[in-house]
Order: sequence, then structure tokens, then C-alpha cells
Amino acid sequence: MKPKNEKSDVKIIKRNPPKADPDKWILRLYVAGQSPKALTAFNNLKKICEEQLDGKYSIEVIDLLLNPQRANEDQILALPTLVRKLPVPVRKIIGDLSNTDRVLVGLDLVPVS
Repeated sequence: MKPKNEKSDVKIIKRNPPKADPDKWILRLYVAGQSPKALTAFNNLKKICEEQLDGKYSIEVIDLLLNPQRANEDQILALPTLVRKLPVPVRKIIGDLSNTDRVLVGLDLVPVS
């Protein structure tokens, strides 16, 4: 045990997190395997992103059959579920994303009419 007046070996290192692109959208699509609904949701999401976000997006597909513990992070209760992580606030859309108008409103890409 070290005396109280002796310096500790613990070093505090401050790291600056990488600067996030404020215009980039971070999206997570939670699915269960490669079911028809999961594939439809991914294809619909990809199409919407290509048309609306001008390449400023990333999509992370999380297969809960392979990684079931990941469902806790975003409190996923149904599949497929899309989670918009950035820009904040976080938003969730459940389903295969086939109703483009509802997805655009849900992602806050167009105002509610």
C-alpha cells in the first residue's frame, strides 16, 4: 500500500472524439435474418436514402438472430425496426418501410401534412 502523499500511477488521458459530420445521417436497421420483410425493408431504406440524403448517410444492418443482445441498446420490440441515431432526436420506424410517405415523415425528412 502506498503512503497517501505518494503520487498515483494512474494517468488521465483526454481524447477528443472524432468530429462527426453534422450533415451525415446514422441509421440502424434491426432485422431477424434475411427474411422477405427484412430484405424489403433494406431495399426500401436504401432507395429512400439514395433519393433523399444525397450520399450523406450510413446504414448499419443488425441481425438480431446473430446478435440478440444488440436489441437492448435501442430497445427494439418488433422487427424490422429502423432507428435514426443521427441527427438527433432518435426516431424509430417499425415495418418494411414500404409506405415511403410515412417513412419520410417518420425520419423528419418532410413536414407532417
